[in-house]
Amino acid sequence: MTDPAIAKGTLWTVIILLGLGSFGLRFIFLGLIGDRPMPDWVMRHLRYTAVAVLPGLVAPLVVWPTATGGVLDMPRLAAALTTLAVGYATKNVLAAIFSGAGMLYLMLYLLG
Repeated sequence: MTDPAIAKGTLWTVIILLGLGSFGLRFIFLGLIGDRPMPDWVMRHLRYTAVAVLPGLVAPLVVWPTATGGVLDMPRLAAALTTLAVGYATKNVLAAIFSGAGMLYLMLYLLG
């Protein structure tokens, strides 16, 4: 359900413009320069994209979780620290994710 303060025409205009902008950004890289080799310095920086995106998505969920009303709590902090420790020690993404999830569920079970 939309906010009654937003007119339907304005809403659809924003949605269409955002879609065109998103398409345009992708087209520049994939359509116009997609068949050209990328410089080495660009490829070097692109390797870090996934490494930067995942913490950017997860960090707000740890620090300001909606499940607790935005208050930092021990289960989520312990899960995040466990994930970091296991990931650093093993260099295995799946082991880090599963150990963090296991720690979260264990702490939620123990602390209520």
